[in-house]
Amino acid sequence: MKNLKLLFGKGNSIGQYGMIIALIAILILFSILTNGLILEPTNIINVFLQYSYILILALGMVMVIIAGHIDLSVGSVAAFTGIIVAQSMAQWNFPAWAAIILGLAVGAAVGAWQGFWVAFVKVPAFIVTLAGQLIFRGANQIIGNSTSQPVPSDYAQIGSGFLPDFGPDFGFSNGTLILGIVTCLVLVFLEFRGRQRRKKMQAEVVPLWVSIVRTGILVAVTLVATYLFAAGPAGTSIPIVAIILGVLTIVYGFLTKNTIFGRQVYAVGGNANAAVLSGVSARKVNFFVMMNMSVLAAVAGMVFVGYSGASGPADGTGWELDAIAAVFVGGAAVAGGIGTISGSIIGGLVMALLSNGLSLVGLESNRVQIIRGLVLLVAVAFDVYSKSQGRPSLIGGMLKQFQRKDTEQNTVAAQQPRTIEDQPEKVNVQ
Repeated sequence: MKNLKLLFGKGNSIGQYGMIIALIAILILFSILTNGLILEPTNIINVFLQYSYILILALGMVMVIIAGHIDLSVGSVAAFTGIIVAQSMAQWNFPAWAAIILGLAVGAAVGAWQGFWVAFVKVPAFIVTLAGQLIFRGANQIIGNSTSQPVPSDYAQIGSGFLPDFGPDFGFSNGTLILGIVTCLVLVFLEFRGRQRRKKMQAEVVPLWVSIVRTGILVAVTLVATYLFAAGPAGTSIPIVAIILGVLTIVYGFLTKNTIFGRQVYAVGGNANAAVLSGVSARKVNFFVMMNMSVLAAVAGMVFVGYSGASGPADGTGWELDAIAAVFVGGAAVAGGIGTISGSIIGGLVMALLSNGLSLVGLESNRVQIIRGLVLLVAVAFDVYSKSQGRPSLIGGMLKQFQRKDTEQNTVAAQQPRTIEDQPEKVNVQ
């Protein structure tokens, strides 16, 4: 047990890694029930293609929820952007790149509109985005005349295309193999650079074996994922949308963890009055959080249009609920102030693979929805109960610890030594 505490962090139990354990358990369970079908390369690739837009929405939704708000309009905004982008190429002869820029501009304009009402008029985000859900759903139907609008094949690549392959044919995608190997090398480099930095700053450093085991686990997961994507049928590999999602995850992970604005979002969500007294502009935070959400909704809408090959009147229906579920299953607090980018991605993958596994075993869609709802309820109730007992949020703490894989948390006694990664919590958010 002492070794496990060193590996996962002092003052925490393995139970704090609930969602990661749940994700692994889902894969093992459905691998047995489906005779390995859930881990077939073709199935994994299809899961990413089918659920990528929800994961993109979750990146923005977690920031909205951390700031203490909710956005019910993202599905309608995605559909509204999708029909404008499709119409711009079909009727206005826009090239694909210009249509994408137009879609991003539409998302930013919608976000600025909703952010203005939330930040400056102080209308609750729930009401503003509920109105937005109705407004932009209606606008989608008017612009598209309640019909589908196909998109060109070159544009469709952003949602259904794959990383291009090259070189000799070894039965695997060479580009995917190279990308996976590079990712593994980067993980090793970051871990041991972090050790050197802590030594230089005379901070507490975990034993070498802990770094080796933790990095080895991450490398093993990366290699398995690389194999699954690289071993798919000819012409497939890592979906382009998975690369887009990966880049966005890195960018938003850095934004929330390592920038002043990211700290301000947490400060406003944790205690808006205290944040304002410390010099944080709550208006600015609320405005940009809402605008950012609509921009990512636009990205999700454009990705989905590319995947489906057309923009339709039913696009975006229920997407906001899936994104919110991913964020809460991933450990975000209902009251705001708690949540992580990695947690939302893990939560989204849990929900996606659960749905996929239940479908593969032949369960009808209505019952799949019931089970997904129960999973969401249990995950949030478990987290709320843990905090009500005076313990740290299990899921939220787990994901925070997972993100800070190179630090040892101090959650038991204030007298214990603190690591260098804990210092940002003391930094003035101004």
